[in-house]
Amino acid sequence: MKGKDKFKITKEKRDEMIASIKAYYLDEREEEIGDLAASMMLNFIIEELAPEFYNQGVYDAYKYMNDRVEDLLGIQK
Repeated sequence: MKGKDKFKITKEKRDEMIASIKAYYLDEREEEIGDLAASMMLNFIIEELAPEFYNQGVYDAYKYMNDRVEDLLGIQK
């Protein structure tokens, strides 16, 4: 994803993600954080980390499809 492209998530999904971050901090670090802190953490993840996961997913899909096309050529007569 380049430039100003952003991941689009619904408000409901964003709220779920914020709740998950808050639960993580409480369970793993025994810290309570608020909605603002969790939202800022989510923004960081979306802006800094998610593009790498996205790109890896695109690459994995490309590799998978490329391998399947090679298999398809194997059935030529």
